[in-house]
Amino acid sequence: MNAKKYGKIAYDGLITNNATFKLVLGTCATLGMSTSALNSFGMGLSVTVVLLFSNALISLLRKVIPNTVRIPAFIVIIATMVTLLRMVLEKYIPDLYDSMGVFLPLIVVNCIILGRAEAFASKNPVLDSAVDGVATGLGFTVALTIIGIIREFFGSGSFFGLQVMDFKIGFFTNSAGAFFVYGICIALFVLITTQVERASRAKKARMLRVPAKDEPLPEPETSAAEANEEVK
Repeated sequence: MNAKKYGKIAYDGLITNNATFKLVLGTCATLGMSTSALNSFGMGLSVTVVLLFSNALISLLRKVIPNTVRIPAFIVIIATMVTLLRMVLEKYIPDLYDSMGVFLPLIVVNCIILGRAEAFASKNPVLDSAVDGVATGLGFTVALTIIGIIREFFGSGSFFGLQVMDFKIGFFTNSAGAFFVYGICIALFVLITTQVERASRAKKARMLRVPAKDEPLPEPETSAAEANEEVK
C-alpha cells in the first residue's frame, strides 16, 4: 500500500503535476538558466535539494507553526535552506555557483517551492512530503535540462559543453528563443501525456467491459419467465 501511495506521489510530481510543462511554474529560472544543459541541470538539482529539505522541515513543524504566520514561516525556512546551499556551492562547486548568479538566491521566492510547501508539506507527513519534494524537483530538473539541451544544441552547436557541430542559430540563445523552445516543449508534453491518458482510459474501459461513447449499449437480457409471458 505504501509503495503504491509513494508511486502515485512521485508520478504526480514528475508527470501529472509537472511544475514546468504542466503547471508552468518557476518560469524565470526556466528561461534564464536554460541557455545550456549543464546550467539547467545544476539549477534543477539545486531546486530539488531545497524542495527536499524545506518540505521535510515544514512537514515536521506543520503542527507547531501558527496558521496565521505560516507563509512567512515557510519563506524563512526556504531562505535558510537556500543560504546553506549557496555556502556549499560557493565552497565546493564555484563554477556552478558563478554560472547561476542571481538565480540562486531567487530560489527563495520560487513559486514551485512555496507552492509545494503550502499545498502538500503543510498537510502531510514528513516522508510523504520528502517524496513529493524529490519528485517535484526531479520533474523540474528533467524539464529544465530538456530545454537546455535543445537551446544549447541549436544555439551553440554543443551538447553538455562538448562541441558537436559548427552550425549555430543565434535565435536559440536569446530570450525569444527561450520562449519558443519552452512553448514547443509544453505543447509536445501536453500532447503526449493526453494521448497516454486516453490510451490508459481505453484499456481500463476494455478491461471493465465498459462500452465506448459511440458504441451502443447492449440489449438487456430477458429471463425465460419474461419470454413466456411475452409469448402469451
